[in-house]
Amino acid sequence: MHLELEIGLLIFLLIAAVISLQVKDLLTAVVMLNIYSFISALIFVAMGAVDVGFTEAVVGAGITGVLFVVFILHTSRKSID
Repeated sequence: MHLELEIGLLIFLLIAAVISLQVKDLLTAVVMLNIYSFISALIFVAMGAVDVGFTEAVVGAGITGVLFVVFILHTSRKSID
């Protein structure tokens, strides 16, 4: 049971990582990185490290995501293409 769950979460983790690297919009990349961080927290919990998973969820998906969004909103929306 745990092996199938961990493999499924790992697949979603890789998909979130690839999407966050490929998108052009910074806000979308931040959202995908928050999803990446939350999935890694779920993997930690599935492996039995509940305290590490909780810390990853709070710091990685919570505080870091909010700071990234605030920083992006303070920048201009010009493209360098």
